[in-house]
Amino acid sequence: MADQNRILIIEDDEDISMIEEAYLAAAGFDTTIVSDGAKVNEILDKEEFDLILLDLMLPGKSGYTICREIRDRLDIPILMVTARSESVDKIRGLGMGADDYIPKPFDPAELVARVTANIRQYDRMKEKFQNAEVFDGPDEIRIGDLRILVNSWKVYKGEQEIRFPNKEFELLKFLAMNPNIVFSKEKLFEKIWGFDYAGDSATVMVHVNRIREKIEDDSKNPKILETVWGAGYRLNK
Repeated sequence: MADQNRILIIEDDEDISMIEEAYLAAAGFDTTIVSDGAKVNEILDKEEFDLILLDLMLPGKSGYTICREIRDRLDIPILMVTARSESVDKIRGLGMGADDYIPKPFDPAELVARVTANIRQYDRMKEKFQNAEVFDGPDEIRIGDLRILVNSWKVYKGEQEIRFPNKEFELLKFLAMNPNIVFSKEKLFEKIWGFDYAGDSATVMVHVNRIREKIEDDSKNPKILETVWGAGYRLNK
């Protein structure tokens, strides 16, 4: 591969990290391994990566904490790799900003496929952002003290700009451009992530919750981005 995608493997089990490295290298990826969660930020300060494979059970620092810290500073795919397969762990990890989830033990071929799918999906989102056509309508959508700058990909609450990763912005923008209409989780997943994405519609719920934490005065009692029980979500305007 002419320009190798770079993968950061955060894993303290040497046997697992070596398997991940071997299969990813065979698929054409360039990999770096870090086994201590406390050293992740130091590496990210010095190097750039296209995707992060993150074990949740790490010495030095929790994988959940690392996931949240990475998401606060970078908008690249994060794929959780963990022995904890309960739904609550999956939802928690996605809620911290992860993009996908694969439980141990895993099929190395599936791991490579998930990594490839997430990078391709991210590249499509990035290309869509860079080549976005100017929206034929108002550049700014206002909902109370919330301002969504459709063509600038910016969101303000009052005078404070709020950081939105690409997928969160795409979801908010789509709902804001189609106000007062109920969309199912499946429809939103198809619209924002696409049919070939490796995740599932639970991803929509997690992203909605993250958006609410940023735009609602009380995320536990949302007024803007409302759940319509048994049907989906609606953005009220």
